[in-house]
Amino acid sequence: MSQDANNGPSDVRPPAPGVPAAGQLPDAVTEEELMGSGHELPEGHTCPLCCLPIELPLPKHSFLKTCCMKTLCRGCLLASCQHGMLETCPFCRTSFQNMDAAALPLVQKRVDAKDPVATEYLAQAYYNGSYGLQQDTSLAIELWTEAARLGDLDAHCMLGYRYYKGERVKQDVARGIRNWQQAAIQGHPESRHALGIHEYSNGNHELAVQHWMISAKMGLELSLNEIKLMFMKGYATEAQYAEALRGYQTALEEARSPQREEAKAFFNGSD
Repeated sequence: MSQDANNGPSDVRPPAPGVPAAGQLPDAVTEEELMGSGHELPEGHTCPLCCLPIELPLPKHSFLKTCCMKTLCRGCLLASCQHGMLETCPFCRTSFQNMDAAALPLVQKRVDAKDPVATEYLAQAYYNGSYGLQQDTSLAIELWTEAARLGDLDAHCMLGYRYYKGERVKQDVARGIRNWQQAAIQGHPESRHALGIHEYSNGNHELAVQHWMISAKMGLELSLNEIKLMFMKGYATEAQYAEALRGYQTALEEARSPQREEAKAFFNGSD
């Protein structure tokens, strides 16, 4: 696929007051690329300590450490606490620091170094007005666009939702879809699920099922539930639902470990 889209905007005009700049349109994706790629979870969905895939949804079963921008599973975090590393990051050994105003300079330092995960994280902070930052949609879109250019799939997904729905930006459905496509062909399950929703809303039931089959087999329960509904409505076959269910269960098994089961019991009791 052409990498021209990763070179950034060349002649983008300043936006109208209050309207975030959109940046360069992501590359188009062929149907062959879209349906033939992205069937495996990307690298960021694997815990760098135990090397097991992290169960979906990621935020429920992991923590992002702002010191190193690594996503660690709850099982490894609990194990590190049990070994006396309560105030130290088990990956980079940095002293623990809550994500608040005091930690923002560390995040900004990683953003300045072109860290895609940190850039996406800061984008969310500005979009939501979190950690004492003033809400700034234009800056959030700019940061998400840069994070996507650097390869962050969550950034593509977030841009997809913002443009597809027109949330605090000028609605651009085609741009939103292209962002989802760029993430989906690299294995981003939520973007794949969103493409299924889009196809279903346009009456393309068969294509919607194909998208959800892929993300369900990656362990996304939302997609499995959609296939079940499609089966009940007569838009998916019993064989398709059974295949999706087997794939979903396999994904759960691959993400399971005694350490993580212990963490589930511990964190579910404290949440």
